[in-house]
Amino acid sequence: MKGTRGDVLFQLERWSNDEQDKRVFWLNGLAGTGKSTIAQTFAELSFADGKLGASFFCSRDFDDRSNLRTIFPTLAFQLAHRHPRFRDELLPVLTASPDVGRESLCSQMEKLIVGPFHATQTSTLIIIDALDECRDEEPASALLSVLSRYVDKIPLIKFFITGRPEPRIRSGFRLESLQPHTYVLRLHDVKCSSVDNDIRLFFGARLADIAKNRSDCNLLEDWPSSSDLDTLCEKAAGLFIYASTVVKFVASKDHQPTERLVDIISLPQSTIEEGRSGLDQLYTEVLQQAFLNIRVDDGRFYSRFRIVVGAVLLVLNPLSATALSDLLGISNLSTTLRSLHSLLIIPTNELDPAPIHAFHKSFPDFLTDPGRCTDQHFFIDPSIYHGEVLLLCFNMMGGRLKRNICELDDGVPLSKVEDLPTQRATYIGGGLGYACHFWTKHLVMVPSNSPVVEEVDKAIEKFFTTYFMFWVEVLSLMGKLGVGVYALNDIHQWYMMVSYI
Repeated sequence: MKGTRGDVLFQLERWSNDEQDKRVFWLNGLAGTGKSTIAQTFAELSFADGKLGASFFCSRDFDDRSNLRTIFPTLAFQLAHRHPRFRDELLPVLTASPDVGRESLCSQMEKLIVGPFHATQTSTLIIIDALDECRDEEPASALLSVLSRYVDKIPLIKFFITGRPEPRIRSGFRLESLQPHTYVLRLHDVKCSSVDNDIRLFFGARLADIAKNRSDCNLLEDWPSSSDLDTLCEKAAGLFIYASTVVKFVASKDHQPTERLVDIISLPQSTIEEGRSGLDQLYTEVLQQAFLNIRVDDGRFYSRFRIVVGAVLLVLNPLSATALSDLLGISNLSTTLRSLHSLLIIPTNELDPAPIHAFHKSFPDFLTDPGRCTDQHFFIDPSIYHGEVLLLCFNMMGGRLKRNICELDDGVPLSKVEDLPTQRATYIGGGLGYACHFWTKHLVMVPSNSPVVEEVDKAIEKFFTTYFMFWVEVLSLMGKLGVGVYALNDIHQWYMMVSYI
């Protein structure tokens, strides 16, 4: 839509005009953040300016657009139409190798792209969109591996590539010979105010179009209201596919637009209507593609998936990779999360203190609703996994809590302790700190019919008889002593619920 994504398009234009800038631009974005729309717009603008040499828009829905071997021949065909000198160099190659389309990617790149460009010293732009949607069995993207081998030989060519941050794509861009040439822009890092303004503009224009074109409806001139747009933007939370889905939902010819809009904004905490209109299909597809090579009967893998992702979605305060690994007792957390970079915000460095969390509320809503997430491999039942997280909290507290955990001098006031935050980070850490702070919040989410009720009851008895005072000490060190009062109330409420008192 004209007037939107201005910040991103400006960066792309500046990159394409700067001959000294890096030759590869990776537009990295989570599912639904608008990568392909930006690529399409950038292609149109570049074509109008005479800069675009060729483009390829991958799609797993079409065989010829998901086959890696069709990319270089297609690009060469377009480049030959665009640049006469390139065509003159390409024709002898095709005459000598008429079956080059069946050769390896490396051979295709060398004969169809590198050779003609090297001979003509042509300067141009090539766009490849949604590379993650191509079939590829290599651990690092086969196309990126080839590009890394030849990128130095065609210094006048710029490549704009989009794709979800899936494992093989990330591995491809990390290749030693490609990484120095690559500029990365993560769409979910773009300024929130810029994204919100774009989404508000889109909602306002598209809903106004609906009002204008529905002669069967008596819509008010100020529909949608400013407060309606505020609510929609807040619910979209930066997800462009959410905005597109809502507009399609409201535009249904079989319903009143005003009623459909009320369905969306009257339940500000729910995304169920949006899910039914398209988001659930997106999430199902992304999950299935992410774990395409995992056997459906690999119960151990999917059990691990549910406990790890369940913890990410259900914790009351998002945790860093280190803290989450500590809480779960899983050292190689990245193995499970590496295929979920399209759906979760995951720091690239495991030691990064930034938390892991869902990009948009609709994803945890989807995974925790059995009516929406119908694949039992991925469905996370909150009533079960709050209990699992609770038991992990007990396990951590039981194994780590002790008297004078920070090894402070006896009788020293906390106000006199030098660098207390460092002491807390060293001796308590994010995992144990979370367990001490939030375990009772998970407790009240465990229903009376849960299979872990008896185990939880025994764990609470051990808590009070073994390490209750150590827990109080940690809360004091964290400056959260008041949490203990509310925690005791939570425990009382839970016992009342399960009729133990």
